[in-house]
Parts: sequence; C-alpha cells; structure tokens
Amino acid sequence: MHPPTHHRLVVGDARDLPGIADANVHLVVTSPPYPMIGMWDEVFCALSPAAAMALKKEQGFAAFDAMHLELDRVWRECARVLVPGGFACINVGDATRSVDAEFCLYPNAARVIAGMRAAGFTPLPDILWRKPTNAPNKFMGSGMLPAGAYVTYEHEYILVFRKGGKRIFRTAEEKAARFRSAFFWEERNAWFSDVWTDLRGTHQRVDRARERSGAFPFELPYRLIQMYTLQGDVVLDPFAGTGTTLLAAAASARNSVGVEREEALAEVVDRSLSEVVEVGNARIDLRLSAHKAFVAARQAEGRPPGHENGPYGFPVVTGQEKELEMARPMGVTPLQVGTWEVRYGLHAPGTQATLFG
Repeated sequence: MHPPTHHRLVVGDARDLPGIADANVHLVVTSPPYPMIGMWDEVFCALSPAAAMALKKEQGFAAFDAMHLELDRVWRECARVLVPGGFACINVGDATRSVDAEFCLYPNAARVIAGMRAAGFTPLPDILWRKPTNAPNKFMGSGMLPAGAYVTYEHEYILVFRKGGKRIFRTAEEKAARFRSAFFWEERNAWFSDVWTDLRGTHQRVDRARERSGAFPFELPYRLIQMYTLQGDVVLDPFAGTGTTLLAAAASARNSVGVEREEALAEVVDRSLSEVVEVGNARIDLRLSAHKAFVAARQAEGRPPGHENGPYGFPVVTGQEKELEMARPMGVTPLQVGTWEVRYGLHAPGTQATLFG
C-alpha cells in the first residue's frame, strides 16, 4: 500500500504564504491573475493603490508595473518555501489592451521572468501552450486591410524555474521513490516538448463563488507534477482558485497546499477533491492504455521495447521505467475544514492481463 497523502486549502494571501515552513515544498504550479487582463483589474486594484490610480489615469504601463510588484512578493515567498532544487511552473499569458485609446501588448511572461530572477530563481526552457480558437471573430483590427490589423494571440506560457542547482537524492528511500515515479519514454517525448497543442482551455464558469476563473485544465498541473516531483512530494499552488492543482496532486500521490484569498471557493475545492478517485483512476487507465497502443505499434514495426517493467510485467523502452508504478486513489476523507486525506492502492488486479495479455 502507498502511504496516504494530505491536502490543505489555506484562506490567505499568497504574498505572505501563511503557515508554510521554509524549504518544505518541492514544486509550485500556479496560474496567477494576469496583469492588464480586465477580469483581474478589481483584484489588483484592491491589492495596489498605485495600480488603481494608474488605471484611473489611463496610464497602462504604470498599472502594469504596479500589478507585477504585487506578484513579485509572491515569487519571493515561493523561493522561501521551495526546497533547494525545487521547481516553479508559472502559467501566464501576455495581455493585449487599449488604454487611453492606444492598443498595445503588455508582456506578462517577460516581466514574470524578471521577477522570478530577482527572487533568486534560475529560468529554464519554457513551454508554449498553444490554445487555438475557432471563433469567427478572433481577428483583431482592420480585418483584410493592411497596416491596421493585429496578430491574434492564441498561446500562453508555462514558465519553468528552479531554485538553485539540481535536486540531490541522497537516501535509498528517495532514490526508490524517484524510480517508482518515472514516466514512460513516449510520455517524456511528448511532455518535454517546447510546444503543447493538445491541451484545451477549461470552462470559466464557477458557480456563485466567482463569475469567471483563470482555471487551467486538469492535464496541465497533472503533467507538470509527473515531470518535476516524486510520489510523496509536496506541491503548492499560491493561487489555488477552484483547486485543480490540488486535485492533480492528489491524483498523483503527492501532497498539496493551496492558498486562496476568496473563502467562497473552499466549497468548490472540496467538490474537486471529492472526485479524485474517479479522475485519478481514469487518468492512470488512460496512461496505461496509451502505453499499450505504443507497445503494439513498436512491435508491429519490428522494434519491440527491450525492457520489462517489474510491478506490471509489461514491456518498456528504457531501464529507467522498470520500477514505474502508479498509486491509485482509493478514497478521500475530509479531516477538518480545508484538509483532506487521500488513500491509495497499487495497480488493479488483472491490469497486466487486461492491457497486455
């Protein structure tokens, strides 16, 4: 049996991460409010009188700078709570907006990189998340007439940072957990590409708690958690919102902490975590069935994988996948307000026979 994981939602301010000890988190995955996107103006104006004044005076870049100064405080807190070698993955999009009758781009991604560098992080190669839209009115500007149209933005960034040098795995337990937490060779090839085109944005309606959210799809934090953490690690989302990162961590046998200013969203997070058994097992089944198809294709090409995974007994490409084993969520228990425990089992009986027999 895999040990249970624990998940906590803290109602508080990400600029001063409450109750999180120094060097206690292994990965930050978050999507902050985007400066100069209209739906977040009210939030930034409440946090920054300077941003509110600049918007009132229609001084676009003064507002942009003031908003990012508030995010800089969050990045410094993330640096404090991350372990040496820990990662931070920030999903952010640039903004396009007309202020004082002037249309321009506000480069949020570049400014977040500057803020993270100032906080002591090392920037690593990032991911371009392409989010195509088929809306007939997606073109901006003068349509088919030259010198007055604008490129349509259909992408966001997943910026990747590390605190210091590479993480060191010293104990036998850590090393074993690292091999158990491996991903498939074919997943590595897809996930570590610099352009992701297979993730669609998620629906923005969030009941009564908030008219819209900046929620990313479940697959985004789930994938990043597999890429940068071990089973049993701690994942933090300082802008927890509807709890997608907490759900992805629970589905992955990682612990998590979420921080959210809006207390009303706690009910939404509770509903999200109540679905971890269904969501987590469905994602594991999808990974296994995709691997089955990959193995079959390799065998049909006369290139069968040359190694065998021990826990499952199926073929894998590399020796690093031989101990890969996914912990299946078996139940979730609310311990107290804002705290949950998730229990796990290992692969279901008959998995090998069903998928690879």
